[in-house]
Amino acid sequence: MLGEDFGVKKVQTINRRMFIISAAKIIVFTGIITRLFSLQITENKKYLTLSDKNRLREWKLPPIRGEFLDYFENVIAGNLKVYQLHVIPEEVEDFKYLMVRLKEILNISNNDFKKIIDQKNKQKPWETIIISKNLTWEQFTKVNYYLHDLVGAKPVLSVSRNYPFSESYTHVLGYVSEASEKDILNNEIIRSTHVPGLKVGKNGLEKTFEDELIGTNGIQRYEVNAYGKRISQLDHTDGLNGKTIKLTVDTEIQKFCNELLKGVAGSISIMDIYTGDIIAMQSSPSFDPNLFLFGINQDDWQLIRNNPLKPLVNKTLSGLYSPGSTFKPMVALSALENKIIDENFKVNCTGKIEMYGQTYHCWKKRGHGIVDLKSAMKQSCDTYFYEIARKLGVDRLKETSIKFGLGEKVLNETFSIEKKGLIPDTKWKKNNLGKGWVIGETLITGIGQGYTQTTPLQLCQMTAQLANGGFKIYPKIIVEEDSKTAEEIRFIMNENRRQLNKKDSGLKDTTEELLGFLDKKEHETLFKNSKNINLVREAMFASTNEVRGTSYNSRIEDPKYQFAGKTGTSQVKRITEAARELDLSTSEIPYNERDHALYIAFGPYKNPRYALSIVIEHGGSGSSAAAPIAKKLFKLIIDRHELREKQTKQNDLKI
Repeated sequence: MLGEDFGVKKVQTINRRMFIISAAKIIVFTGIITRLFSLQITENKKYLTLSDKNRLREWKLPPIRGEFLDYFENVIAGNLKVYQLHVIPEEVEDFKYLMVRLKEILNISNNDFKKIIDQKNKQKPWETIIISKNLTWEQFTKVNYYLHDLVGAKPVLSVSRNYPFSESYTHVLGYVSEASEKDILNNEIIRSTHVPGLKVGKNGLEKTFEDELIGTNGIQRYEVNAYGKRISQLDHTDGLNGKTIKLTVDTEIQKFCNELLKGVAGSISIMDIYTGDIIAMQSSPSFDPNLFLFGINQDDWQLIRNNPLKPLVNKTLSGLYSPGSTFKPMVALSALENKIIDENFKVNCTGKIEMYGQTYHCWKKRGHGIVDLKSAMKQSCDTYFYEIARKLGVDRLKETSIKFGLGEKVLNETFSIEKKGLIPDTKWKKNNLGKGWVIGETLITGIGQGYTQTTPLQLCQMTAQLANGGFKIYPKIIVEEDSKTAEEIRFIMNENRRQLNKKDSGLKDTTEELLGFLDKKEHETLFKNSKNINLVREAMFASTNEVRGTSYNSRIEDPKYQFAGKTGTSQVKRITEAARELDLSTSEIPYNERDHALYIAFGPYKNPRYALSIVIEHGGSGSSAAAPIAKKLFKLIIDRHELREKQTKQNDLKI
């Protein structure tokens, strides 16, 4: 009995265990089936995506920056394809091994190697390190050949800026360099398009038009193997290129300006006297902006930074100079407009005048004798302008000067570095210096010295508005689609003159057309009597083209190229009596104590179209250092005029 009971119990125990085991098998099997179903069916998309993430890589490409063109549609700032090598430390199994291999393959110097390691230690693991910003084709192919042994390294085809005319456009275009943290934080567009190595504008037009130039990112998708090496490209989405911007500048003239200013510090500005187009705008010395594209090396940076001629300063826009005698046309015009003098007003110049115990010298020791407006302008007689400035007063002189663009920015906010300069008056001195104006300050203001400060571009605009007959223009450096032609502008100017003459004669026209015309106030008259403008222009012509004129040696007799101008010498320090007695030549004076040389001019004289201003820092006198440059320039400017007119017609047809 006991045996049977034991046998029954044993069978029952076995059956129970078999049941439990079978049930466990069924549960496990069911779990496996359920999990397989989940993986294969329910979560198919999820794991397919994860698989694709291992198999596929997506690269955000740098945006293609918009180009700059000159007036003749030559590319003056374009783009080049460059090969780079990127590494994301987070994706690297053995960073030290990778770097040792890259150092061998690319011959990375110890100094550069240390910089890469330092950068890796400073930034987050997921942030990209650019090992090389500009690989040669040989280096690029070599990296791809060894890519199986360089897990985490990513060869990248990128885009970089290119400035084909190097130094000629530096102070106009500025330059681009790698986006800084400040750039990214302060500009939402830069932030949204940022990729490692993205270049953005640092100054000049590159910075002003950054948002329009930058473009949008393209996307590339690749299939990769287990080592991350690209096997095939699956998809490519192009980004939108940045806007192409066309300038009014003529590259041939701009290049020639750069050549003429080689070895000196100074500026040349050239402007169309009707349209306001900037034909050239060169500041010297300059530097090659291509040096900044991949990070300028310390030697090049120190050469630029420590150059005593200050190549980093845009002298055309932010250089402030006393205008010297180039201000005399404005003094003469103001005196004529306010009826202080007429063309026959005469002064006896003996070489100096005395006033309240102070002596004011003329540049010519023995004086010019009896001079009228024309001969005083021609010979740049200081005594004559002392006298008319005294009669005129500084407040009325300022009114006329402001009308002609002095003391105000010329290109508005196109360049953030542009300075306003200063045309002083009695109120300004009281408010800023807390002192009253004295008569001696009026005298020296009359010859462009004292507190007066102007930029070279302001002097160019002033000259242009004298040359066009005394009408307001609107200078620009960007070609605008709706710009008026010179002929259209001349028509408006003539209408403005006609209406002014009607007003002066007491005639009134009350038609709606006239009222609408007057409301626009485009190219308004800057004069009260056009005869006064003509007198000043004739005097400037005499200064260049008649015997004893200060720039007579730089004249061109051929009417095609003939121009009118005015020299200027801007003192950088007060001349002592001892220095006056020594009467040293420019070469005998220490460089930093030499006067600045200036020249303004317009031409051709019989049918003016272009105006220019030239400043040579510490050049001595305008007649010897600046005027000869104008002579060379006007030949090229006028020879290229017909080509410019043809291009203008082509532009109009495109629009």
